[in-house]
Amino acid sequence: MIGFVVVSHSVALAEAAVALASEMATPTPPPIAVAAGTADGGTGTDAALIARAIESVASDDGTLVFTDLGSAILSAELALELVDAGEVRLAAAPLVEGLVAAVARAAAGGDLAEVEREARRALEAKLRHLGVDPAAEELPEPRGRSESFVLTNQIGLHARPAAALAGALRGLDAVVRIGTATKPAVDGRSLVGLMALGARKGDAIDVTAEGPDADRAIDAIGELVASGFGE
Repeated sequence: MIGFVVVSHSVALAEAAVALASEMATPTPPPIAVAAGTADGGTGTDAALIARAIESVASDDGTLVFTDLGSAILSAELALELVDAGEVRLAAAPLVEGLVAAVARAAAGGDLAEVEREARRALEAKLRHLGVDPAAEELPEPRGRSESFVLTNQIGLHARPAAALAGALRGLDAVVRIGTATKPAVDGRSLVGLMALGARKGDAIDVTAEGPDADRAIDAIGELVASGFGE
């Protein structure tokens, strides 16, 4: 599974971000290492600490590194010169939103390119809510079996239900698109896209799936919705 490293000037900030992201990763969180503060416990970053963190979570699937402030990026770039740990990328994404979105996508089975792209899109839901419309991602027209499900949980498709939905598709060979009556379909494995739908209690989500596991994918989503996502 893809490994993650959180580089921050603050240990408390990094650990809190990891705790939040891990809650959104279902069924199994990917490995996440923290490289925060200086070697003497102060505020700052340390390239050697970052290098060790990268090595601790590195895998054949790759490693994605998140940073907070500008000097953290410089320390992370220096750390990359100290390690030989396969493919390691620095995420051009916000620390908290990006980490949450990327970890959820990795837990749903995304590869490194998909996970990195999800991290970069992490601010889309907030931008749309505040009236700034980001460039929409072009998705193929959905085809295959389609079903509609009415959300019954109190808050609708917020972070945890969206993460659970994406996680339910892990390991299934199916392309899944989910939309609403007012929003175009998004990738069913995208936490960012699902949250951007803004679907609330009583709204119907339109699910289309194609591929060998299309029926299993739609059935899994239907069961989640019927259960109220366990809330």
